[in-house]
Amino acid sequence: MATFVPSAKDIKRDWFLLDGENVVIGRLATTAARLLAGKHKPTYTTFLDTGDHVIIVNAAKVAFTGRKLEGKVYRRHSGYMGGLSETPAKDLIAKRPIKAVEEAIKGMLPKTKLGNQMYTKLKVYAGSAHRHAAQRPQTITLKSK
Repeated sequence: MATFVPSAKDIKRDWFLLDGENVVIGRLATTAARLLAGKHKPTYTTFLDTGDHVIIVNAAKVAFTGRKLEGKVYRRHSGYMGGLSETPAKDLIAKRPIKAVEEAIKGMLPKTKLGNQMYTKLKVYAGSAHRHAAQRPQTITLKSK
């Protein structure tokens, strides 16, 4: 008996809606990464993108555990000498909440072309409004803090 490998016509992509209000950012990111990779499906294959689309709303209201809001630092480097930029989590959530959530999820996806393809199916919004109502997303409730 041969192993089943799904083809493009076998892959069915659903839409899921996650509400980030008072949800710990790590719990939100792991759930979203799992849905994007398709690990919740019986047809999951490591070398194919079998995942679903994920919409995250209320990204500005995510929670951090412990003292991470003050202590966690997001770093990026321009590539030039002295080009290190550091932003505390508190400032990043205040100015660019979408970036904090996207960065948490992207870190949990594969660091390959396949991971980049999975990442394109992620839609994050700072508020409660989104423009994907026509796709009729299934709501997944997560444990709030």
